[in-house]
Amino acid sequence: MSTSNSIDLRLSNFPRGSQLEVVYEGRKLPAFAGETIAVALLAAGVQVLSRSIKFHRPRSVFCMTGDCGACLMRIGGEPNVRACQTLVQPGLSCQRQNAWPSASLDVLGAADLMFPEGMDHHALMTSPRLLNQVMQRVVQELGGLGRLPDHAPSMSELPIGQNRHVQVLVIGGGPAGLAAATAAAQGLPRTDAAVLLVDAAPEPGGSYLSHAAYGRAAAEQAIAEARAAGVQVLSQAAAIGYYPEETTDAAPPNSKGLLAVATPHGMFKLTADRYVYATGGHPQNALFIDNDLPGVMSGRAVGRLLTGHGILLSERPLVVGDGDEAEALATALQAAGAQVIRIDGKQQQVAQAFGSPWVDGAQVQDQRGQQHHVRCDLIAVVSPPAAASQLAQLHGARVAFDPQHGFAVVTDAHGQTSSTAVLACGEVTGCGSLAAAVLQGRAVGAAAAAGLSG
Repeated sequence: MSTSNSIDLRLSNFPRGSQLEVVYEGRKLPAFAGETIAVALLAAGVQVLSRSIKFHRPRSVFCMTGDCGACLMRIGGEPNVRACQTLVQPGLSCQRQNAWPSASLDVLGAADLMFPEGMDHHALMTSPRLLNQVMQRVVQELGGLGRLPDHAPSMSELPIGQNRHVQVLVIGGGPAGLAAATAAAQGLPRTDAAVLLVDAAPEPGGSYLSHAAYGRAAAEQAIAEARAAGVQVLSQAAAIGYYPEETTDAAPPNSKGLLAVATPHGMFKLTADRYVYATGGHPQNALFIDNDLPGVMSGRAVGRLLTGHGILLSERPLVVGDGDEAEALATALQAAGAQVIRIDGKQQQVAQAFGSPWVDGAQVQDQRGQQHHVRCDLIAVVSPPAAASQLAQLHGARVAFDPQHGFAVVTDAHGQTSSTAVLACGEVTGCGSLAAAVLQGRAVGAAAAAGLSG
């Protein structure tokens, strides 16, 4: 990759929205409607989006789902905004933060070289007192994250919360969630209070958008089917907590428990007769030295850029992982013109990544301990996601540890969890493939509606 002002890594034959511009640290960069800030910057060859909070190591995107916090930027005057979840708008300004004098050449990054075994500032320069005070001030500068917003909202500007009750509430707009919502809506009378789907991402679709064998077309078809069935879809709606002791005036009498959902338009306090958790999973990295370098990305992030936005970041990517998803990603990258290198992550593993600031090579090790150097400009890690089960656990659903998927929600054959009126489907239950998640979602959505249709 390059940081040249003229570079554009977008594939020329990919359909895009209307063209606009974003302002990146005083420079105007091209962007297209439907892209996020992170997508637009990566397409323009920007390598470093952020710096780590303590040691100021360079950061770029890893997950593209808002889970990792590696792309926090100052956007529109607000600090610590996830660039991968913020849609571009005409003239929207963005700057990198937590660096001096700039994120490209951060002098504070010397902390990473000076303290290779870590820094405990509580035991550093404890005397004399004056020296300790100076050191603490330096540590505050090193460890701070962003500056205060340009404009603090007044109470009158805060949006008013909304209370709402629906029959079936689906949390998560990936393949399983869309299938569940569609099946539930097909089993219920069509009303405004039938089925609501909330999804934290700027657009629903989930792993459809990152899987090279499906892509944006499959996502758009699933969304269209859901809406045609009567599902109300709410994007940029992050379910942030379940409160069993609370209720709302929209809920049926004597019911308890509400789901808090944050949106750009205010808080929604939602209650439902049935809750379906289809919250998917968190991308996982492989364990190797310097696995946080820019250019080490989850396979789904690479797939989302390629199949969801038509952006090829790499000429020589190293794809780590096996299975259908890794094979589909490698095939798509090769079809786009990349020279793909494959290792399965089992017989051969990455031992270390190299590059500054972007990856330019890797040390690969086999089971006998023999190593060889691989020249690459991207490392795409394809591994089973860790089940995003935290919210379902708050709702009382039992989880069990799975070596591949972490703490997955336990369900019966119909998707019922250990908590009354709570169901789950897809990767949050440890479901192993996209096709299986869709089938499971359909069955669970039908089961959620079955007890309500009468």
